[in-house]
Amino acid sequence: MDPISRPTVCLDGNAVRRIREEKKLTQLYVAKVVGVTTDTISRWENNRYPSVKRENGDRLAEALEVSLEAILQQEISCDERAAGRSRKRHLPLAFALLCLGIAAIIFSFRSFFPSPPAPQVGVHVERVLPHFAAPGSVIPVRVRLEVEEGVKGFILREHFPAGWKLIEANPPASSVDNEEGMVRWIIRPGRSPGIISYLIRVGPGAETGAIRKFFGDVVANPDGRNAPVPISGETGIRTAAYLWADQNGDGVVDDSEMLQASDTMDEMKGVHLDWNLLEEIWDAGSYRWDESRQRFLPFRPPSEEAVATKAE
Repeated sequence: MDPISRPTVCLDGNAVRRIREEKKLTQLYVAKVVGVTTDTISRWENNRYPSVKRENGDRLAEALEVSLEAILQQEISCDERAAGRSRKRHLPLAFALLCLGIAAIIFSFRSFFPSPPAPQVGVHVERVLPHFAAPGSVIPVRVRLEVEEGVKGFILREHFPAGWKLIEANPPASSVDNEEGMVRWIIRPGRSPGIISYLIRVGPGAETGAIRKFFGDVVANPDGRNAPVPISGETGIRTAAYLWADQNGDGVVDDSEMLQASDTMDEMKGVHLDWNLLEEIWDAGSYRWDESRQRFLPFRPPSEEAVATKAE
């Protein structure tokens, strides 16, 4: 069977580590994207697990921005490795039966005394990202909050791409780690801002065409119990030389996009987006990216009449 079509795949830990380090990604970032712990990522990189679920392999490849084949073991099959590990880990029959007996007792006990249902967090969080991010430019990010009554405050954690930098936030962030790409807000009971806005400066060396990931979660405290939930909404943004307000990437901020940008500005009061530049670009009809200055400039395309006159 083709290894790519199996329900489990065999990772090449050395390749995983090499690719992650080449792309300057942290184990924490990769773990968050895949949905596992940093300890699991470390074990994968050290070839401690003979195989992983195919879906985890797909998510790992997505986090590393490579194909699945690039991180698979080629020299030895997972079946052979799993068999070797299985022989080493074989338990005596008596001990195995004892474990089964204990598990049966625990299961019976829990059937009579079921555990309480998981608490409802009571906080819905949605992230809004622009479609594009030019290397070195500043982009806006919005996180919308809906908080139910009874929520006794919460912590919101956001992770942004490594090499990017948070430069401003409203409300101000409680903690910022630009090296690891993480920012946190502590929201006190009854003081939810409704929306959290922040500005990120894209890494000047960001690879054009790559899709970079945002992810985060909320740790709420309803009735004294912790219950983290992931932030919903948009997670990916493509690095390309387009203005954040240019939603379709055609080099023009049209009337519809200008109205959307206006709504964004209204929601992001308290941070300093350059509205004057947007108006100049909208009025000019187009814009261009000045790579040397790492900023967008208004550009007025020549009229058809001017083009015809020049041709004559």
